[in-house]
Amino acid sequence: MEKQALLYEGKAKKVYATDDANILLVEYKDDATAFNGLKKGTIQGKGAINNRVTNFMMRLLEEKGVPTHYVKELSDRETLVKKVQIVPLEVIIRNISAGSFAKHYGVEEGIVFDAPTIEFSYKNDELGDPLLNAYHALALKLATPEEIETIKRYAFTVNDVMKEFFASIGVTLVDFKLEFGRLADGTIVLADEISPDTCRFWDSVTHEKLDKDRFRRDLGNVEGAYQEMMKRIMG
Repeated sequence: MEKQALLYEGKAKKVYATDDANILLVEYKDDATAFNGLKKGTIQGKGAINNRVTNFMMRLLEEKGVPTHYVKELSDRETLVKKVQIVPLEVIIRNISAGSFAKHYGVEEGIVFDAPTIEFSYKNDELGDPLLNAYHALALKLATPEEIETIKRYAFTVNDVMKEFFASIGVTLVDFKLEFGRLADGTIVLADEISPDTCRFWDSVTHEKLDKDRFRRDLGNVEGAYQEMMKRIMG
């Protein structure tokens, strides 16, 4: 598979065309951003860790019946994926209060919910990714009613699979963000990444943060947390 023109460069990844119109090559970067790009930095080795962790999780989810854009891992930082049209909804599943949820609703971090919550935000950097509900998504024609139901169903399945997996390696899955895309035939698949950039991971015993919150909150040992997550996940 031949790497061709750079199509897009985002905060964490570069996306290249290949000689197959339906397949793209994703290259993960060490760049780190927070607060909609207001805070910038570098986390050494992050790109390789996020690439390999994402691919591991995508393969696990495929086995459990969640279709994904994953095709093949090429190297530490490069992966082939199916070309999708991203649905401009960020899907956030929360099992425990943390981050913006705690801030918006004036509650402490660490409250375990009776059932997971789901929320959507409009994937739009200029607007600051505002929260919206399914009715707003329909009004803005971001997705169809059927697509929203499919996305919700997959998101909760992802949560079930990941909670069980992470518990088995001594990690509590606090919350996470997903993105979905449409294949050429309209099929909805899980896209983007699943990594310490997009999930909140706490050590099950010590509650130590093992994710991007260490960068956001200047907690130090950011690289160490990412390496620890990779070590636990990849064995």
